[in-house]
Amino acid sequence: MLPSTTLPDSAAPARPHAAHRFLSSSAIRGWTWVHKWSSLVSTAFMLLLCLTGLPLIFHHEIGHLLGTEIEPPAMAADAPRVSLDKVLKAGQERYPGKVVQFVSPDEDDDRFYYVTLGDTPTDDKRVSLAVDARTGEALPTPKFDEGFIYVMFRLHVDLFAGLPGKLFLGFMGLLLLVAIVSGVVLYAPFMRKLEFGTVRRERSRRTKWLDLHNLLGVVTLVWAFVVGATGMINTWADLVFKLWQNDQMAEMVAPYKGLPPTTARGSLQESVDASRRLLPHMDMRFVAFPGTDYSSPHHYAVFMKGNTPLTSRLLQPVLVDAETAKITDSRPLPWYGTALLVSQPLHFGDYGGTPLQILWALLDIATIIVLGSGLYLWIRKR
Repeated sequence: MLPSTTLPDSAAPARPHAAHRFLSSSAIRGWTWVHKWSSLVSTAFMLLLCLTGLPLIFHHEIGHLLGTEIEPPAMAADAPRVSLDKVLKAGQERYPGKVVQFVSPDEDDDRFYYVTLGDTPTDDKRVSLAVDARTGEALPTPKFDEGFIYVMFRLHVDLFAGLPGKLFLGFMGLLLLVAIVSGVVLYAPFMRKLEFGTVRRERSRRTKWLDLHNLLGVVTLVWAFVVGATGMINTWADLVFKLWQNDQMAEMVAPYKGLPPTTARGSLQESVDASRRLLPHMDMRFVAFPGTDYSSPHHYAVFMKGNTPLTSRLLQPVLVDAETAKITDSRPLPWYGTALLVSQPLHFGDYGGTPLQILWALLDIATIIVLGSGLYLWIRKR
């Protein structure tokens, strides 16, 4: 229901309308103004997000077609995994002048790990190396900061503008929610005199597009609201992380405040094993190394995830003393961190396999039609 009024061509302020039984004329004018301008301001950016989001739904499949997905050599499915210390060593040998920031298994393929390195623990200009989990050998690793999917991702996430770009898109998402709510307020009384799904083909072209615009808007209503709301929440990720860092994380590392950074480090494998013993119902998602933003100068931060489809997106950090490999603290994320993590799979539709991907793509295309037709209706009315 974007970005036009839901009143038909024949409706005019001086003519009584069925909607007047439920809303006053001034209320209709007010809601129409809110719907029109919230839609017009956000439409161009919502179209951009829908167009860039469509290939991101199938980014793995597109990666396979473009040859940018990592394919470890074929081995027996039950081939034993090497120690994480050997995986770590492979990354350090490939980039001897850099420091390790993160180690993580691939989300969809447990045959390899990523080792992420930078010039300093907090360096944003990172390099990533894929390491075979069965042999500990480095694999050919494509660059992740170039190519079609990278461009689509950056446009979708922050318009290549970092945090300001994220917050701007978050505001556009808020306007989308306002447009959806105001569209429903206008559409509900109007449709009381028409059967659901009616497209008046005998009327003018603009009326036919108006009916189609309203129909698709209602069909995609819940999906668009959920995706818009979760997308808006995702734009706050950096702020949520800062809040967690200054709140819960600060409490967890308080006993180490004032101590010099650790120099000698214990076994990474022992640190992860200790975390698994503490949380046997969870698996390792990634390890943040000492000095990174996700850890402290004295700890490995082992982020554990649930091992069921419903809990696999929820994380719990385990702080392990980097010298002794002994656990010092572990707490579930606060509610705002959990809300962020839950919103991500709902936004991208990547928790239900191919059928859900196809459904998300169809709803995305329908939303593109809603946005485009709303813009067309506004231009025609001018």
